[in-house]
Amino acid sequence: MAETIFDVAIIGGGPAGYTAAIRAGQYGLKTALINDNEKLGGTCLLWGCIPTKSLLFDAEVYDHFKHAKEYGIDVQGEVKVNWPVVLQRKNDIIAKHVKGLNFLMRKNKVTTITGYGKLTGPAKEGIHTVDVESGGQHQSIQAKNILLATGSDAKMLPGLSPDDRVLTNIEILAIPEIPKSMVVIGAGAVGVEFGSIFNSFGSEITIVEYLPRLVPVEDEEISKELARSFRKRGIDCNTGAKFETAEKTETGVKVTYTTSDGKQVVKEAEKVLVAVGRGPRTEGVGIEKTKIKTERGFVHVDEWQQTDESGIYAIGDIVAGLPQLAHVGGMAGMVAVARIAGKYARPIKRNRIPGCTYTEPQIGSVGLTEAAAKEKGHEVKVGKFPFTANSKASIVGSHEGFIKVVADKKYGEILGVHIIGPQATELIAEAVVAIEMEATVEDLMFTIHAHPTLAEGMLDAFGSVEGMAINA
Repeated sequence: MAETIFDVAIIGGGPAGYTAAIRAGQYGLKTALINDNEKLGGTCLLWGCIPTKSLLFDAEVYDHFKHAKEYGIDVQGEVKVNWPVVLQRKNDIIAKHVKGLNFLMRKNKVTTITGYGKLTGPAKEGIHTVDVESGGQHQSIQAKNILLATGSDAKMLPGLSPDDRVLTNIEILAIPEIPKSMVVIGAGAVGVEFGSIFNSFGSEITIVEYLPRLVPVEDEEISKELARSFRKRGIDCNTGAKFETAEKTETGVKVTYTTSDGKQVVKEAEKVLVAVGRGPRTEGVGIEKTKIKTERGFVHVDEWQQTDESGIYAIGDIVAGLPQLAHVGGMAGMVAVARIAGKYARPIKRNRIPGCTYTEPQIGSVGLTEAAAKEKGHEVKVGKFPFTANSKASIVGSHEGFIKVVADKKYGEILGVHIIGPQATELIAEAVVAIEMEATVEDLMFTIHAHPTLAEGMLDAFGSVEGMAINA
């Protein structure tokens, strides 16, 4: 393969890498996708987004069965969770989509190469060389352009290492049975999602978060509502709490943490989930042989994802300044490849990226929080519409939460939308489009929404900015 010169070689087969490869193939570029795992999909498909959401859906179904009588459905006998089947369903979903990615590579004429790809330095006469190691064997891949899409790894607290009791997102997806109790360290998306899942399945959940609130990147009112809902479900939430130690016991792990008021608490549980963020996987990929600039391992790029080394781009979780989200990595890949192919593209804009957390209740957000909008000097108007006033929410039996709209007072421009409640992760798409198209509150107040739908709550939320929600 050394004689083949690719238009683009992509190192990493996660959502950023495989999306870029597909788009490059669609543009007619000769493309190589180098992945250190025989299975494409990266963390998102194999150990993250997809399997986690499979478990969340199963947990949601189980929650519905607990209240079957309220829906007029008589269930004979005790409803139980068959954990091996839950895990098998999750694995089947992964396998299906891995197979789908393999098909897409063939369809788009992408050459897939299994092995660990490393940069070898700057281009020579316009051609980059990637060293690919697999099973002790090396081969050189030549390409005019390279995309780094090596992804991220779960961070671990000092003194701890993953095993059958101290878990990351990887180990927790393969535990043989539902734990009776679990301490979750970290209340970002990963921590609260797994806390929500296992609470539904009957585990006693304790969350320990160093920052002052759950899901700290969200609007403050969203955090408060999630905390209220979690406490109602029996989840023990400890914010402003500092993790101290975790010691193995005969039956599990003993966790010590200090609360916000200085009290030291010792909590014993069968399992501990460490969910304190993810670090970029950029060590050992040859970056030091190039002009690429990094910061704490994250790669600096321009608006087209180009690094400081000509012909080398970076996309996905390794990029400085962008959230570590699969859909961000995928779009970054499409932007970079369009730039390489000389096709139309638009750079990613930070305030137009949706964030989704698949807890119960769900969270979806885009744009500026109320606090951030004020910090940027906007005079804001805020509208809130509760799901208790939405007829479809009553029908589906999910009344918690609200839709919050942050708008510019003078022009009515929509600055941010923050949702907590039923199907929030789906509803947020409308707000993303609205902000992308620079719509105003007035535009959305006169956009017809079908009745009865959860989406109709968006109409009332936009109307509530002007104090004119119909249903509240």
